[in-house]
Amino acid sequence: MRCRLTLLVALLAVMLLAQPAFAVKKKKDPKTFAAVGRALDFLAREQRRQGYWEANQGQYRVAMTALSGNALLAEGSTTTRGKYAKNIRLAVDYLMEMAQPSGLIGFKDDFHYTYGHGFSMLFLSQVYGEEEDNERRADLKRVLIKAVEFSALAQTERGGWGYVSAKDQPNFDEGSTCITQVQGLRACRNAGIPVPKEIIEKAKKYIQDCTTPEGGVQYSIRGGGPRPPITAAAVAAMFNAGEYGESENVKKMMEFCKQNIWPGKTSSNQQLFGNWHYAHYYYAQVVYRLGDDEWNKYLADIGKEILSKQTANGSWKEGHIGDVYTTAMNATILQLDNGYLPIYQR
Repeated sequence: MRCRLTLLVALLAVMLLAQPAFAVKKKKDPKTFAAVGRALDFLAREQRRQGYWEANQGQYRVAMTALSGNALLAEGSTTTRGKYAKNIRLAVDYLMEMAQPSGLIGFKDDFHYTYGHGFSMLFLSQVYGEEEDNERRADLKRVLIKAVEFSALAQTERGGWGYVSAKDQPNFDEGSTCITQVQGLRACRNAGIPVPKEIIEKAKKYIQDCTTPEGGVQYSIRGGGPRPPITAAAVAAMFNAGEYGESENVKKMMEFCKQNIWPGKTSSNQQLFGNWHYAHYYYAQVVYRLGDDEWNKYLADIGKEILSKQTANGSWKEGHIGDVYTTAMNATILQLDNGYLPIYQR
């Protein structure tokens, strides 16, 4: 009897040690947990049978699909397990179908196609790391390798990206699309997809060249003034690229964000922001990486504001892009500390 009891205790110890690191979590605030559940259920209902989501007037299907799929992944579901497994699977299938022979994930007639391409690299690379089916994993790898090649050829001479490839519109670059590419490429590299180092290094140099003396990142390398949302996104991308708070340039950008985004500068800066949700989607990633002290203060502040604006059907009806966009962004912010997605982990 004693031997069997000892064996049982040993077995339980092994099982506990075998649990993944993210299994032991700080319990989420019940109101936040419920709000996230309503938001994800809204996204699940809004998904079309073909697997995609869309913004207002049927726009940005590729980008909305990747962002919504990412929000569902952040809950812990995968293509095979969890409440939203079917939704994630359909989203993956849709984006795989959108992969062109050139490597572009999206439509050439979408005049902002680099956004969708970058967000798709981010989403599909997170799925790739968890995919258990060998055939689907091989398909994902093929699509992601081609996607990286497309991004490399789409990069401008100065290291940025525009709304479309530099092949289609030479010498045009824009900060927010550059960030999308950098984070997508880094996510691919983290997942084991080959990404030439020089692409990331050129992009980091581009961001540095766009940074003003006060630390704000401009709309473009040609000017346009410092933009808080793009600066927040740039810091997140630099963190992903391995440039943390030790870099003088990143320190300046972080100080600019602190002065213009948070704390105490949420609703009051709507006009300055231009895109509140975009700014906090990226700034939340930055703050989360700074540790629990900063993150807990930030989440208490920003979470209160986010929750106060959620509608009865689980969505957020703000901005001109549409409910799917704001809901996917807010749901992702509120789930960063779940720790399921490698690209967002500390």
